[in-house]
Amino acid sequence: MTKFAKTIALLAALLTGGAADGLTGESSAIVVEIESPLASPHPLQGYLRRANNAGRAPAVVLLHSCHGNWKRLDERWGQQIASWGYAVLTVDSLGPRGLKTCEGRAPNDSADDAYRTLNFLVRDPLVDPDRIAVIGFANGGRVALMSVERGYLEEAAPAKFRAAVAFYPFCLGLKGEMTAPALILIGELDDWALARECRNLVEGRGDWGISRQKDKGVPIKLTVLPDAYHAFDAPQLTPPLLLQGHHLEFNQAATDQSIATLREFLNATIGVKE
Repeated sequence: MTKFAKTIALLAALLTGGAADGLTGESSAIVVEIESPLASPHPLQGYLRRANNAGRAPAVVLLHSCHGNWKRLDERWGQQIASWGYAVLTVDSLGPRGLKTCEGRAPNDSADDAYRTLNFLVRDPLVDPDRIAVIGFANGGRVALMSVERGYLEEAAPAKFRAAVAFYPFCLGLKGEMTAPALILIGELDDWALARECRNLVEGRGDWGISRQKDKGVPIKLTVLPDAYHAFDAPQLTPPLLLQGHHLEFNQAATDQSIATLREFLNATIGVKE
């Protein structure tokens, strides 16, 4: 195992600890096979939480980070978002590929997983196919933004996401011409995924000058959380962790603000109909 894989595995173990923490009563999440093994060499699976609404519900696809702890992500965010009236499907991108971490592999290996999951949800009779968003964290956040960025991935997909949310994504290299509303949540003190690079993306500026017309495409909303580091929403990062020279730390105030901002954004884009 490479040094990178070992350090990411350490982070995964920390984030996995106490998988039942924060749960009250039995979880309503069920494991679903997103694809048949005959349909893909890497068939996806995930945790699905149903909304308690009558009729077809809006839905959210959740994409994990490189530590790959999709079950913990379901418990931390899937349960929260489902309580607002959304169906939530948390995807396992690494397990089907026989991986425990990204292990230095390019995020493009899993870049189409969001749309593969979307294709599953649009066929669900309990989901509104016109109100589905994608939310990702770190590497998953970058994939979420790529999913609504104008280009081959988005143009080739028959079904479309109506919104995207990225928690502490790596913004450098993205074009930023969005086909649907997007929200970025990132810590001001994040020294791994840099807030500066996300500001450049939102403003249409790259590190080497103007990368696109500022107002081309659907605007991106950026929320920079003060005093927050990378993975600010992970309670197990108390005390903080130094990983590959980067500071990771839980921040309750930033988490609370991100929850409120996320709920407002979802309601405004794919919202639960009151």
